[in-house]
Amino acid sequence: MAVPVAFFAVFFAYPVVAIVGRGLKADGVWQFGRIGEVLSRPDILDVLWFTTWQALASTALTLLIALPGAYVFARFDFPGKQLLRAVVTVPFVLPTVVVGTAFLALLGRGGFLDELAGVRLDTTVWAILLAHVFFNYAVVVRTVGGLWSQLDPRQEEAARVLGAGRFAAWRRVTLPALAPAVAAAALMVFLFTFTSFGVVQILGGPAYSTLEVEIYRQTAQLLDLPTAAVLTMVQFAAVGAVLAVHAWTVRRREAALRLVDPAQTARRPRGAGQRALLGGVLLTVLVLILLPLGVLVERSLDVPGGHRLDYYRALRSVDASGGTFLVAPLEAIWNSLQYALVATAIALVVGGLAAAALTRRAGRLVRGFDALLMLPLGVSAVTVGFGFLITLDKPPLDLRTSWILVPLAQALVGVPFVVRTMLPVLRSVDGRLREAATVLGASPLRAWREVDLPLVRRALLVAAGFAFAVSLGEFGATVFIARPDNPTLPVAVARLLGRSGELNYGQAMALSTVLMLVCAVSLLLLERIRPDRSGEF
Repeated sequence: MAVPVAFFAVFFAYPVVAIVGRGLKADGVWQFGRIGEVLSRPDILDVLWFTTWQALASTALTLLIALPGAYVFARFDFPGKQLLRAVVTVPFVLPTVVVGTAFLALLGRGGFLDELAGVRLDTTVWAILLAHVFFNYAVVVRTVGGLWSQLDPRQEEAARVLGAGRFAAWRRVTLPALAPAVAAAALMVFLFTFTSFGVVQILGGPAYSTLEVEIYRQTAQLLDLPTAAVLTMVQFAAVGAVLAVHAWTVRRREAALRLVDPAQTARRPRGAGQRALLGGVLLTVLVLILLPLGVLVERSLDVPGGHRLDYYRALRSVDASGGTFLVAPLEAIWNSLQYALVATAIALVVGGLAAAALTRRAGRLVRGFDALLMLPLGVSAVTVGFGFLITLDKPPLDLRTSWILVPLAQALVGVPFVVRTMLPVLRSVDGRLREAATVLGASPLRAWREVDLPLVRRALLVAAGFAFAVSLGEFGATVFIARPDNPTLPVAVARLLGRSGELNYGQAMALSTVLMLVCAVSLLLLERIRPDRSGEF
């Protein structure tokens, strides 16, 4: 546990505590009265209210739309199922900047819906809610559908034999078994939407602001550190509460259930009702997931006079960026790949050691450490990024001008995915195998190499893939620390969208398409190597 604890202490806890202290201290004295002052301001109360209710609405809408999909993927067998399962997961690994850009191309000014029906939804709450459903659809399908596919259908059939109707049997037998998984999925969706940044920044306009967006505005634009510090503490408390409830639901989900092989529960849809349900889910996937991605690609090719590769060619030119970058936008692709590879290596080392420690120990301390590893997914990435700038500026950690800052920030987001992917697989390794290797004279390192590694190799590759994808798309912290001569892809997209002009808009669409394709290819490769039930993602 020493390496993960040291990593999180230096690169997560220290920057966050420092930025909060910088905002709430005056002449070395804590000014806790500022908390009441900030939280009593009407504009801040509006931000808190919008952050909460849009997260609740996004969660409810996601469950409403995604639960039928979870059932279809769990119980039906149809051609192309595995490919479609990978496709619906693509949005989850996409950077939020790309998600916002895709919906801007679909719902914004001059977008697909504007041209088709003269309707614009950008700068409205509906665009934000739909983008959140798009992003989190796979969370519900994988979390709930994964358990649903392993529930023995004979239990529900037995209830029907005893006189229960179809709905009553589902409500009294299946729903209680699924409840912990539904609760866990709902909490994760709430967490991701409560801390939403890129989607709201691009689609919400000046009218809508979540806590994360407001922290960015107070920090980067207004330089009001006291307000940003208070909002960071509020977000930290809310995220901590959500993670505590999520840990409880996970423990409930691990309670004894009669589970069977998913291959035994899936069958071809029968009857008009089941075919209609399958058709409805396929239509939902087409409209909600494939259409925004398709429109994004189409807009990247739509130049005056037809569809050509002009915007992609312009990415090679510094002048074409209109002064947005010191280098050609195309350089952002190479920068992002290098940063993501280094961040993946860091996340694998830190997350792998943390997962190994969690499998060898038990107790409250370890459960608390497990929760700590999840905090970077919910704590303001903006705070972490700005904290890097004001804390890592003195020897022996004077890193403000170093390229390693970006991979370190990205690795903080990648570590939770590594832990959650590796932990269930490591826990499934029979400890008696290690003991047998030790008895035969193997050192601890050799026992790990000869026993654990062959069993978890595929899960390790899956963890690396997820860490790479999320590192590639990290935006909240990177927007502060990425240098103008070394921008990452998400930062480049955001800067291009922030400038007027058709060329900047087209280049943003082109870069977003490139980023989408890289993430999609990574995920499709993961689906091919994923071991059965490897991890929670």
